[in-house]
Amino acid sequence: MPKCPKCEKEVYFAEKVTSLGKDWHRPCLKCEKCSKTLTPGSHTSHEGKPYCHNPCYSVLFGPRGFGRGGAESHAF
Repeated sequence: MPKCPKCEKEVYFAEKVTSLGKDWHRPCLKCEKCSKTLTPGSHTSHEGKPYCHNPCYSVLFGPRGFGRGGAESHAF
C-alpha cells in the first residue's frame, strides 16, 4: 500500500490523488507556502514539494525585478 508523502499514512484507492508521481490523500495535497488545497494539474513542484502556480511559485522561484510577470506585486 503506498504511503502519502505528507502524512506518511497509507493511501487507499478510494481516497488517493496521484500527482508529482506519488499518491496523496486529497486533503494532504496542499501548497507548501499558502496551504491552498491543490488538484492534480493545477500546481507545480520545486524539490518534490507542491506549490500553487500563482502567486506562490512565481514569487518564490520566478524571475525577479520590475515588470517580470507581475510576481513582484505579491508579498508574503
